[in-house]
Amino acid sequence: MLSSKVCSKEKIIEQFKDGQIIAIGGQTGHCMPDRLIDCVLESGARYLTIYSLDTGWENKGIGKLIHERVVDKVITSHVGTNPETNRLIQAGLIKAELIPMGTFAERIRCGGMGLGGVLTKTGLGTIVEKGKQMIEVNGQQYLLETALRADVALTHSRRADPIGNLTFRGSTGRADHPLIATCADLSIVECDHFCDLGEISPETVEVPGMFIDMILV
Repeated sequence: MLSSKVCSKEKIIEQFKDGQIIAIGGQTGHCMPDRLIDCVLESGARYLTIYSLDTGWENKGIGKLIHERVVDKVITSHVGTNPETNRLIQAGLIKAELIPMGTFAERIRCGGMGLGGVLTKTGLGTIVEKGKQMIEVNGQQYLLETALRADVALTHSRRADPIGNLTFRGSTGRADHPLIATCADLSIVECDHFCDLGEISPETVEVPGMFIDMILV
């Protein structure tokens, strides 16, 4: 018998600790795992590092974590939609590593697939090179961008079944959730529709249940 991965909100809240690295799916406030973000806040965990495509809107989605000052560092591609993030970065209250969206996605993918990193030309000849290893392949120079691996991943799926098989909706839902779901030691998902086992056909599964540990329905 396969056991269900559905967990109570209280059990999920217990998973968050001070100093964790948390990867969060979603983009510009859309398809955010808002209920799971609320669980982070209710846990009281602080001094967090957040991996995300952006930091959302002011005091909304990931922006709630920024607003409540529980984040020490963000690794992200964009902070322009959240003026509060910019203010805290300028004040030295949050550290930020800004990287191109494609590089971010590939570093997350490497973290999920057990790879050490990705070679890219993006950033060559710029300040992005600072402190990074250069590797030559077939006479061409590349930057080594190391994998991003998190303690906890938070994602939002359209459908989930009891063992964690997931599907997503639209380009925003698929932009980074399937990657984020794989890149952490503990992967937690919230879903719009909870399905019976077998209701999601194998050919439509976008994240296999083997990557998912807990489901909030």
